[in-house]
Amino acid sequence: MSTIDPSRLLQMRSTILNQNQALQRAAGKGAAGGIDGGVGGAAGAPDFGTAISNALQQVNAQQSKASELSEAYERGDTHDIVSVMIERQKASLGFETTLQVRNKLLSAYRDIMNMPV
Repeated sequence: MSTIDPSRLLQMRSTILNQNQALQRAAGKGAAGGIDGGVGGAAGAPDFGTAISNALQQVNAQQSKASELSEAYERGDTHDIVSVMIERQKASLGFETTLQVRNKLLSAYRDIMNMPV
């Protein structure tokens, strides 16, 4: 059995926090939320339902874009197969991520509902 290396745990924690800050900046929230800025921590921050809805809309837009590029390639309007395949992979990855998030949310919901009161 291996021992837990504290420096490795701190490095992983730092990496996770950096990724979280990057995601918050990409979402337009800035790094002000930090660890303390939980649900409703920042004024005007979108709630969970809004965040999920926005993510689903982005995945839908990516899939539409991939479909349009695929159709354009099939019609002969474009000859750039690389960009078509990249967009299709982006759409596929977005869909798979959405599916995994849904599965995790359902699992968490079932766990919460099965908790003894």
